[in-house]
Amino acid sequence: MGIVQAQANMSLDGYVAKQDNTIGRLFDWLQNGEVAMPTSAGDFTLHLTPQSSEHMRRWVSSLGALVCGRTLFDVAEGWQGRHTLDVPVVVVTHRIPQDWVDAHPDAPFSFVTDGVEAAIARAQELAGDAVVAVTGGTIARQCLELGLLDEVAIDLVPVVMGAGNRPFFGELSSDDVLLGNPTVCVQGDRVTHLVFPVLR
Repeated sequence: MGIVQAQANMSLDGYVAKQDNTIGRLFDWLQNGEVAMPTSAGDFTLHLTPQSSEHMRRWVSSLGALVCGRTLFDVAEGWQGRHTLDVPVVVVTHRIPQDWVDAHPDAPFSFVTDGVEAAIARAQELAGDAVVAVTGGTIARQCLELGLLDEVAIDLVPVVMGAGNRPFFGELSSDDVLLGNPTVCVQGDRVTHLVFPVLR
């Protein structure tokens, strides 16, 4: 099985979105460079610095599946049935959106209603030896508390979003979770790419 990695674009004060789910300036770095990088699904093209482009290519090529929560799925409108990264997506939800499933019969999406552990297991089954990326703070926090995460990958953006927004992990119900020194540290323009191992 491949590793399980939580991934987020995050502000300097730890937020991944505002209360209304808008992202402010967190994704500006995806369009501030000279290297054109079409997304895997071909729906748009990124323009990255050479450093960010190399980092992004390595990360995308390592992916085998994504896990997200229903809120992110709904905000993204189900990516119209094909995620930008063009990998299978496992959605943790209390209720399967049957109308969406009927409208996208060939979409590589799985809906899991029996919890995060089952969703990770399903994603690892789909990914094989490739990385399972967990997106969305609520799901990432649950994975962290359950001991399911191997790594935390942060694209750290030098912006302060302020109080009242959505923090990446939120409030943990467990004790502090220690991370190791970063195994990846890449400086782009208006972003620093970091990957931390989760210590157990």
